[in-house]
Amino acid sequence: MEYRLYQLDDFPQLYALEELCFQPPDRFSRRYLRSLVSRANAATWIAEEDGCLTGFAIVVWAQRKSEITAYIQTIEVAPETRRGGVGRELLRRLEASVQTAGAALIWLHVEATNAAALHLYEAQGYRCQGRRENYYPEGRAALIFAKPLSL
Repeated sequence: MEYRLYQLDDFPQLYALEELCFQPPDRFSRRYLRSLVSRANAATWIAEEDGCLTGFAIVVWAQRKSEITAYIQTIEVAPETRRGGVGRELLRRLEASVQTAGAALIWLHVEATNAAALHLYEAQGYRCQGRRENYYPEGRAALIFAKPLSL
């Protein structure tokens, strides 16, 4: 597996993976996803094998009060590649990118019933900071996880 930063010509494969991983109404629109990967205050990491995109992850950061905080928009891995460490490596690369940008904290929302994602975040030092009811469509709850980053 190879890991690298997103390039413009990755978008068709990236969006195909979005369509594979999420169904409406949970899926990002093409327009929104394109806006995320185009931001100057964002990093998009790609996992690929033999030229085929098998995963991607997006993080954005912003100045909040006196510090920079980062938010993980998504980590997506092709079903046939899951449980092989791709998500963990993408997460590690997101963290490194935001540390380089000066972020002191990284956080995210995760569906409360997504056991695999919860395990990944907890194993990497993220801690639950709260719960938001009705965050996802159809009234599904989200847990809010965060991790301080050492600079």
